[in-house]
Amino acid sequence: MRILLKIVAILLIVVGTIWILQGVNVLPGSYMSGQLAWAYRGAAAAIIGLIVWLLANRRRKTRLNLKDQIGNGSTFLVTTQNF
Repeated sequence: MRILLKIVAILLIVVGTIWILQGVNVLPGSYMSGQLAWAYRGAAAAIIGLIVWLLANRRRKTRLNLKDQIGNGSTFLVTTQNF
């Protein structure tokens, strides 16, 4: 699932960047060239892609139960000897 989210995030960032460049007429040759609406949509897509990337890369909180904290669940007998 994380790999799929990362792929979607990268695609959103790349497409958003292209839309921004076309919207501000840096990449001419499209019906989107020179239209600021596409620059805004591209910025939104890139920001959403960045958020998806951050969410896909965040570390999950792990829950440790008592067995995990002790080890394999076996008990240990500790004795003291007085000599």
